[in-house]
Amino acid sequence: MISAAKRGDLIVTTGGLIGKITKSTDDSEVEVEIAPNVKVRVVRSGIADVRSKGEPVAKDVAPTK
Repeated sequence: MISAAKRGDLIVTTGGLIGKITKSTDDSEVEVEIAPNVKVRVVRSGIADVRSKGEPVAKDVAPTK
């Protein structure tokens, strides 16, 4: 799952940061945007979870009447 992470995927790092992969620099690193115009390089082994773009996020919403 982590090795298959690609541009556009939302990820969670082992440190708890959530961001979008903007570029795969090589087999061991990716560039991640964690805020508008704030990009960091992350080692793939530092990725804890991959959430593909467009994946719905569960919300606790009370049903409307």
